[in-house]
Amino acid sequence: MAHERDDIREESGDASTPPSSYRMVAERADFLLIDKAPDISVHRDQEQYGLVERVAAEHGCAQLYLVHRLDRMTSGLLLLAKSAASCAALARQFAEHKIEKMYVALSDRKPLKKQGSVRGDMLRARDGAWRLARSLENPALTVFHSRSVEPGLRLFVLRPRTGKTHQLRVAMKSLGAPILGDSRYGGSVAERGYLHACALRFEYAGETVCFSEPPRTGALFCDPMVQVALQEELDDWRREMDCAR
Repeated sequence: MAHERDDIREESGDASTPPSSYRMVAERADFLLIDKAPDISVHRDQEQYGLVERVAAEHGCAQLYLVHRLDRMTSGLLLLAKSAASCAALARQFAEHKIEKMYVALSDRKPLKKQGSVRGDMLRARDGAWRLARSLENPALTVFHSRSVEPGLRLFVLRPRTGKTHQLRVAMKSLGAPILGDSRYGGSVAERGYLHACALRFEYAGETVCFSEPPRTGALFCDPMVQVALQEELDDWRREMDCAR
């Protein structure tokens, strides 16, 4: 049985925190969990301070460590460890596929199939992109289902079983339904890339912890019909994962 987040400090953000950067979700002794905004890199890139350094400075941490990564266009839950040891322990769960992850995406195109899985090796393509091969030497695996929420708009629930670069974006392209706003993989023009990491479940300090955060930015993610569908999917996920409210 999962435990409620009774001893986690949850916040709605800090007035000094740039609203376009991130929102604090939860904190425990060994990690912080943030909701990263879209179009924010987890790396420093050409800036003096990257996202991780900003979060550390604003929350009184000497240093934070990236446990996993999200693409620049992707919003959602990002786990930051407070020590190298806790980072290694949490990252090991990711490497061993013991962490349950759920993403949601929107597309304006009908997929080749409405549910199932996408499997194949990831090969480098041009200009930093990737493509899905038919070979299965070290395949990426994504389980998914989808539902129509409005005419011309479909919600996808994506459950990656591996953690390959651009895995979900390539999977969606292979289904013939690239993510809205994902120009690199043929998605229709939109004000953001409509991919969001909305749920995590993992083991911590002898208990199972669950976190879920629906997307908060993007006109289509905020559409009332999409919001209803998102909440239903998150409720289903929590019941499946046996996550206490």
